[in-house]
Amino acid sequence: MSAVPAAPHPASAEQRPAERPAPARPDLGLLLVPPRARTGWRLVPARVLAMCAVELQKLRHDRTELYTRAIQPALWLLIFGETFTKLHSIPTGNIPYLDYLAPGIIAQSAMFISIFYGIMIIWERDSGVLTKLLVTPTPRAALVTGKAFAAGVKAVIQAVVVVLIAALLGVALTWNPLKLLGVVVVVLLGSAFFSCLSMTIAGIVLTRDRLMGIGQAITMPLFFGSNALYPVGLMPGWLQAISKANPLSYQVDALRGLLIGTHAHLATDFGVLALATAAGITAASALLGRLAK
Repeated sequence: MSAVPAAPHPASAEQRPAERPAPARPDLGLLLVPPRARTGWRLVPARVLAMCAVELQKLRHDRTELYTRAIQPALWLLIFGETFTKLHSIPTGNIPYLDYLAPGIIAQSAMFISIFYGIMIIWERDSGVLTKLLVTPTPRAALVTGKAFAAGVKAVIQAVVVVLIAALLGVALTWNPLKLLGVVVVVLLGSAFFSCLSMTIAGIVLTRDRLMGIGQAITMPLFFGSNALYPVGLMPGWLQAISKANPLSYQVDALRGLLIGTHAHLATDFGVLALATAAGITAASALLGRLAK
């Protein structure tokens, strides 16, 4: 009689192979149910910051513009300011003319940076970059606002250079942190408006040559038709009317009040600059599509 083989003994816990965890099943929820769509306006702040960062990256790779643009305001302060301070030909009360001039030169240098910003938009159109940006979900207002405030950041850097030059020349400027923060806001708003004005003109003329011609034609009238160089009371009546409609005058008035402590209408100045910037963003956004055609 053959022997029956013995049944194998169950392996002990120590002898059992370690049990492998079951592989995790992929979550197919996003494939079956799409995420909730978000409106473009909820993304506007992030898009604005992203566009502003992209624009400032260009400045990081090439700082030549900062150095070359510091020459003109330095010449205005060193030659024009020092000369007319000694001549006493422009009455500015108890304020030395160089002190009176310095805030106007800050506003002027910021405007000169921004007024030709539309050339960059036309260059992006010619290189195909603008078309790619317009087909993204980013609202056009966010594109314009990001570029406008990138110009404002460049203008703030330029303003710091002018303030340092003015301080070296002995201009009595305030160093109150709150007032300096107000100066930054004023420069940002003013530069954003003039860059939007430039982008609006670019959307109308569509070419760099025309934009350069118009920009050069309006830059000096905006500058001389403001209170940057002399008080409004010294102007003829028709020029006073132009000065009151000129956003640069409100920017200069706010900068004088904040930096050297002259009497200024700060609430009106900030309000006009904010409204002008909002109108500029609206106009430039409406015309941005013409550049892509």
